Amino acid sequence: MNFTAQNLLLYAVTDRAWVGRQTLLEQIESALKGGATLVQLREKDLSRLDYIREAAQATALCHRYGVPLIVNDSLEVALKSGADGVHVGIEDQPVAEIRRQAGKGFLIGATAKTVEQARAAQAAGADYLGVGAVFPSPTKKNAIRITTGQLREICASVSIPCVAIGGISRENLPALAGGGMDGFALVSAIFSQPDIEAACRELRALAERAVKECNP
Repeated sequence: MNFTAQNLLLYAVTDRAWVGRQTLLEQIESALKGGATLVQLREKDLSRLDYIREAAQATALCHRYGVPLIVNDSLEVALKSGADGVHVGIEDQPVAEIRRQAGKGFLIGATAKTVEQARAAQAAGADYLGVGAVFPSPTKKNAIRITTGQLREICASVSIPCVAIGGISRENLPALAGGGMDGFALVSAIFSQPDIEAACRELRALAERAVKECNP
């Protein structure tokens, strides 16, 4: 599936903590209906086979809406499920190694907290960067924070698109306008909401305004 910077506008990252009234796949579809432009499937406790099965189902669902599906951390799960790519953190499998194994056309996202990390990930073959944490994150309490100024500096240091990550909500997203990012990755601001579709619709409008201020 083709990938552009616009796919980062509203980047939905799943979290099984809020599964209940809806299944995870139903939650993902609600996010897609509300305007999510990319979905990252993040599972920490599923078995490998269950993760592959779920990723394959989520990929098929996302493709019906013309949206890429990214797997968190696991290259094996991404490749075996037919997902569009993988997102890795600084301590995970190196981007260059993933590119060597997966080849061209496979989407690789990498986390960056400094200009040096951003440039290194780009040089190694990353397609986009997740830059943050820009706010305290309820899902990653030990995440290293960066300032809005650092966000702007990191985004300006590379030619690949960047998405702001970490503790972003409908209340604080507008404060990132002018940060140079192409979009926003959100977890609880989407999946903890009683009406995921409506939340995504509102978040997408906020994201469009904020990104427009970065790229008038």
